[in-house]
Amino acid sequence: MTDSPNPNPNLWRDHNLTKDEYDRILALMGRQPNYLELALFGVMWSEHCGYKNSKAQLRKLPTSGPQVLQGPGENAGVVYLGDGLAAAFKMESHNHPSAIEPYQGAATGVGGIIRDIFAMGARPVASLNSLRFGRVDDNRVKRLLSGVVAGIGGYGNCMGIPTVGGDVYFHPSYQGNPLVNALCLGLMKADRIYRGRAAGPGNLVMLVGARTGRDGIKGASFASEELSDQDRDKRPNVQVGDPFMEKLLMEATLEILEKDLVVGLQDLGAAGLTSSGAEMAGRAGSGLYMDLDLVPLREEGLLDWEIMLSESQERMLLVVEPAKADAISAVFDKWDLLAVAIGKVTDDGLFTLKRKDRVLASVPARLLTDEVPVYERPIAEPAYHRKAKAADLSPARDHGDWAGLLLKLLASPNLSSRRWVYEQYDHMVGLNTVIRPGGDAALLRLPGSRRGLALSSDCNSRYVYLDPRLGGAIAVAEAALNVAAVGAKPLALTNCLNFGNPENPEIYWQFVLATDGLAEAAKALGTPVTGGNVSFYNEYDGRAIFPTPTIGMIGVIEDIANRLTHHFKEPGHKIILVGESKEELGASEAHYLLTGRDEGPVPSLDLAVAARLNGFLVEAAKRSLLASAHDLAEGGLAVALAECCFDLGLGARLSLDDPISTAALLFGESQSRALISLPEANLPATLALLAESRLSHKAVGQVSPDGSLEIGHGREKLKANVSDLREAWSEALTRAAAL
Repeated sequence: MTDSPNPNPNLWRDHNLTKDEYDRILALMGRQPNYLELALFGVMWSEHCGYKNSKAQLRKLPTSGPQVLQGPGENAGVVYLGDGLAAAFKMESHNHPSAIEPYQGAATGVGGIIRDIFAMGARPVASLNSLRFGRVDDNRVKRLLSGVVAGIGGYGNCMGIPTVGGDVYFHPSYQGNPLVNALCLGLMKADRIYRGRAAGPGNLVMLVGARTGRDGIKGASFASEELSDQDRDKRPNVQVGDPFMEKLLMEATLEILEKDLVVGLQDLGAAGLTSSGAEMAGRAGSGLYMDLDLVPLREEGLLDWEIMLSESQERMLLVVEPAKADAISAVFDKWDLLAVAIGKVTDDGLFTLKRKDRVLASVPARLLTDEVPVYERPIAEPAYHRKAKAADLSPARDHGDWAGLLLKLLASPNLSSRRWVYEQYDHMVGLNTVIRPGGDAALLRLPGSRRGLALSSDCNSRYVYLDPRLGGAIAVAEAALNVAAVGAKPLALTNCLNFGNPENPEIYWQFVLATDGLAEAAKALGTPVTGGNVSFYNEYDGRAIFPTPTIGMIGVIEDIANRLTHHFKEPGHKIILVGESKEELGASEAHYLLTGRDEGPVPSLDLAVAARLNGFLVEAAKRSLLASAHDLAEGGLAVALAECCFDLGLGARLSLDDPISTAALLFGESQSRALISLPEANLPATLALLAESRLSHKAVGQVSPDGSLEIGHGREKLKANVSDLREAWSEALTRAAAL
């Protein structure tokens, strides 16, 4: 007897489907689906798997270019790095699981994105993470922060994959719904890309790795719901990770790929066997059947739908030629892992599930993948939007105690040192990390080469909240500038688009405009989108997070000897401010720190200027003209200048005459600006390159040996002791995170 009886007509509700979607399924199937078939539709048509509320907007994004070898639609995007080498990289979210069970939620998020990378045939070599939490003085937030950071470190460190960078921000909008976005990057031969396709009727379908249990069941559906106080009991929806088993799985998988034993392979992530099997068949235009009696189980008594929806970790699905099955089994046996044939590829286009020679479900694979409804939701400008633009900026503009304000900013949760976080990660394993966490971007040495690969993640969610289109564009521009600031040419990006409930017209308005801005900036900067993730329904008790389209950017530097870092190197070096400072205090960290309000006009952005600044930094690094470079972002000029002084305890003296307020000059966040320092002998060549690049610039001062920081602007002056600033900056998060 099957445990998948025909449902009553209203059972679609149990699978998070709407009545219209159920009617669509009836029309496509030409009959009533049974319980198991309806469960398949429920997860494959969920937002997490089907992208039904985002697909129409994602089509706007540029996804191709001469460097792109694989764009969106596979386990990860792949870009060409030169010299026969390619990089596979992708970013995904594990927000809801991390809110319920922070350690395992974050750990399995890392594990899942690592599998996406080696499923392409690439060896993972680096990870980043982008994290958002609520108020750091809240004990629950402290526990979430500690658990998430421990989970990321615990999994990545055990895998031997360095966590080389990322970003962490705090804001009340994330109080109940933290964001945990994980990026992984791997290296591979450019002509050895593997894809998740079930090609070749008669080929075997093999399940490898861990046994299947009840952990993570309906995780995809859970990720497509809003959170509330009643969700603490949803721990069974959170997967449990085993990094040691994943390490074995990675090595075994890479070995069979090196031996060319596989036709296609897919990570088992969201929706488990359902999504991996249906997607592999859908991409190849084939059919596929599985015998659920052959699936190795961790416990007895799993029902059909539980086996198909389980998200037990450390599993992969392979499609292999029958003649190579024994060789694959031998490899996995050597690594003490299971490798079991559970089905075959067919030519009938059906996704068929059997048990005890009985057909449990049979659905055309394309209905699960290609027929997912695509929605373009109504949009409405939020009531807060126009009101927030008309802000009273006098608290920052008229503050007067500039040194005191700088000290407070450097000790604030969003600007203080992240050392407490990244010291829990192994960022040097593999010995390829050239620039460690704490700078504008991480930098890795490419094997057998003098070339390097830069990685960065970025998003100012306050900007996106106040002006979604401009904020989305700035997220891309800032991530690209981070990469250029170490001397690397921005190459391509992945993203993780975190938003609230798309069925709310105000939330969907944010999403539509933010993706407009993202697309515009990616095109202008020549950084195509190779893939990523959309995470909707990030709300807690009906309150949405700030819209957070996180950008992961990579770039290439031709010689790591020419790399740039942000800190000043020697007294006497000249300091140049590149870019135009404007009267732009709106949306700034300074205004938020003083008022607690997210308001004001977002700084303007000229993408042509942004592109020229990136080009200047790359060329200046190539010519070895600069001693340091640092982008100006949150906190503005004064914060960036202090950060440049911290590493060696040097000081700086600047004199500025810009016709704007002192507050805007010191703490405004005007875009496309950088602080550079250089030996005086390099000044003529640098000024000539700046002129050639058509960039606004001013020689504003020099590095001093006495450990004091001075910025003069007319009659006003900021003067502070660098050691005092550094102490406040370096210890703030450590103290704040302590329970």
